[in-house]
Amino acid sequence: MFLVVQNWTGGGPLARETSVIVPEGASLTRAAQEMEKAGALASADRFRLFARIFGSGAPVRAGEYAVPAGISPADLLALMQSGRVLQRLVTVPEGTPSVLVHDALMAAEHLEGTVAVPAEGSVLPDSYSYQRGDTRAAVLARMQAAMDEYLEKAWATRKPGIAVSTPREAVILASIVEKETAKPEERRAVAAVYSNRLKRGMPLQADPTVIYPVTKGRPLGRRILRSELRARNGYNTYAMAGLPAGPIANPGRASIDAVLDPAQSSALYFVADGTGGHVFADTLEQHNANVAKWYALRRARGEM
Repeated sequence: MFLVVQNWTGGGPLARETSVIVPEGASLTRAAQEMEKAGALASADRFRLFARIFGSGAPVRAGEYAVPAGISPADLLALMQSGRVLQRLVTVPEGTPSVLVHDALMAAEHLEGTVAVPAEGSVLPDSYSYQRGDTRAAVLARMQAAMDEYLEKAWATRKPGIAVSTPREAVILASIVEKETAKPEERRAVAAVYSNRLKRGMPLQADPTVIYPVTKGRPLGRRILRSELRARNGYNTYAMAGLPAGPIANPGRASIDAVLDPAQSSALYFVADGTGGHVFADTLEQHNANVAKWYALRRARGEM
């Protein structure tokens, strides 16, 4: 009896961790056969016999399992009954444009099917889990449903007097905020500058809106051309007042929140401060002085 128990609870033959799929609707017999093929069991028949003697009787659950090296038959049965299937992730960082969301979905291993580039601003940045055999369309649908759900909740708690009138306008402005600062603590201040400009009818003059129609969100890889600063294309906020025609990226929760609750500020301008952040100004005179300091810093660094 001791040897029987030892065979059930002792280490198994699997030399290294591997993934094994238990097919949908598989019986204990079929699941054991798959595990034997993968090298996780010495004998599927003996496993099935011991499982009926020592196991709980709960059914095995379908899915892809990460099976640890040396797992015992007892622990393997518990794993398959638990349904703790292997989860894979597609990660969409905040501010990712939709062309790169599409690239990430198409590059994700073990997803099936194809998808078109999603509408800009329709995806909520996050990490999304999936299992082998899921479709790209299903994962994308979850990304878009997450954005719809979050935007609905955020819009319902927006502060009065904000510069945007609809949830779509909030996403458009949030996408600009997302692209303009990498510092979380600056988002509400940047949102305040653009909100103040919108309320005054001033052009937003946001460089990322100049780049977007040129690359659709991919890196520009060079300086912006003068001709691009003058271009009229529905996105260039140097050539027009108001919001661009659509989002220029997929903004994250924090940038959406910043637009719906901007900082209390009268600032109308900002420029880089050399630390990865920005310095803000209420007047053009103050802003020009800040720009001069930034240029001097860049010259000292040999960047100009």
